Amino acid sequence: SSLKIRRLERASRAMSGSKMNGAADAEFLDGHSAEEIFQNNASKTGYTYDDLICLPGSINFGVHEVTLESRFSRNIALKTPIVSSPMDTVTESNMAIAMALEGGMGVIHTNLSAEVQAEEVAKVKKYKNGFIMHPICVPASMTIEELDALRKKVGFTGFVVTKDGSMESELLGLVTKRDTDFLEKRGSTPVSEAMTKRAELVTAEEGIELPAANQIIRDSKKGKLPILNKEGRLVALMTRTDLKKAAEYPLATKDKEKRLMVAAAIGTRPADKERVRLLAEAGVDAIVIDSSQGDSTFQLDMIKFIKKEFPNIDVVGGNVVTRLQAKHLIDGGVDALRVGMGIGSICTTQEVCACGRAQASAVYHVARLAKKMGVPILADGGISSPGHIVKALCLGAGAAMCGSLLAGTEESPGEFFYSDDGVRLKRYRGMGSIDAMKKGSDDRYFGSGASVKVAQGVSGTVQDKGSVHRYMPYLVQGLRHGMQDIGTQSVAALQESLDNGTLRFELRSAAAQREGGVHGLHSFERKLFT
Repeated sequence: SSLKIRRLERASRAMSGSKMNGAADAEFLDGHSAEEIFQNNASKTGYTYDDLICLPGSINFGVHEVTLESRFSRNIALKTPIVSSPMDTVTESNMAIAMALEGGMGVIHTNLSAEVQAEEVAKVKKYKNGFIMHPICVPASMTIEELDALRKKVGFTGFVVTKDGSMESELLGLVTKRDTDFLEKRGSTPVSEAMTKRAELVTAEEGIELPAANQIIRDSKKGKLPILNKEGRLVALMTRTDLKKAAEYPLATKDKEKRLMVAAAIGTRPADKERVRLLAEAGVDAIVIDSSQGDSTFQLDMIKFIKKEFPNIDVVGGNVVTRLQAKHLIDGGVDALRVGMGIGSICTTQEVCACGRAQASAVYHVARLAKKMGVPILADGGISSPGHIVKALCLGAGAAMCGSLLAGTEESPGEFFYSDDGVRLKRYRGMGSIDAMKKGSDDRYFGSGASVKVAQGVSGTVQDKGSVHRYMPYLVQGLRHGMQDIGTQSVAALQESLDNGTLRFELRSAAAQREGGVHGLHSFERKLFT
């Protein structure tokens, strides 16, 4: 057809002067452009990531040369296009710190009181690599028997002793295993009788830089270095063990003052305006308005409030899946959009409410409109592998927002436990589950005043994935390999090829999807990385 000829001509012009030989190679283009797939009026189908496969391109660069710089929002750049979801089993301060260090971003969930959520944000903003900002402290009155139980629970043996057993309290001493090994009356002996007193400790003042603290530990040959403020109160701790593990994070997402960046989620209730004020005081860099259906007057009012009162804080609107929804929020002033409805592994919105959209179609159509208006999008949900993140970027997303992919890491909230067959697990639940709604997330589904709460999510478990600092490099390397196979060296180049039609796709049958996964084996063991 004449339309196909025009598309081929446009593709050949885009490839002219590059590794392909212009018009001569255009006739050998297999597959289809995204435009041909998603804007084909003859098709009435919504597509998921698994429905698509990206066709390989031509490689003239190494995988180490692939760069992943992208955008979280208008004013926040990322070196790793991965964002942790604002779910109460995924993101609190530990996850947000780890994500920012690895070049991504964490969004702290809203199932907390406004004061506690602001404290979580403050922990991220105050974090300094190499320093333990919230060590476990014990009071001097604790018995050695109680200390033994605490050691067994947390897995380490040395503790800071403060006046009231908390941070920012007066330092009294340190107690280690060596101090208590040979004590007999463990049930009646207080820590104060066994600890090393403060006068015998080496300490440093608040504000000390990592290299200087490192030198003090080396010179003193001590295992722990308490960091105190001018009043002698504990504000941080450095240990020899953590110093050995401390590494520079060149990809870290930082603000102009070299502090880690963090986002936080809020609802659309009038009370959330005070929550925004507390988050702003804590230093939050972006606010994510958390709603399963973002095209509402409630959200538009909240966007206008935040942009008027706190113009330096980026606002992420959503969730949306159609261009009209997106247009309304962009016109309202958002700095980014969160795209996805009913496609998360623990989400039942499409099943219960008969509303939503297949994620690949949603990302493509919303990103196409948002790009024209200079608004990045976050592909939220449906991500279960690095390949899905690659596809989200291929369809125009600035970053992928992940829940189940990051749940089960050491940095996610919650305790590990073991299944009957010995597998180490963590709990993971949707914010639309009844359990999460009872804690306050029902506002996300416009159900806070309803007498009957209708679940739009489930609760479950996920397998232990280890630390984010080991898992994220695996995801990043997967992205780099995927982009190298496609033949693009950066996210910007990838999305340019999306626009000009040189990025090619095919739709996969159910048999092709089976063929593309592990098959034909009696049994197998899946190891993601070494």
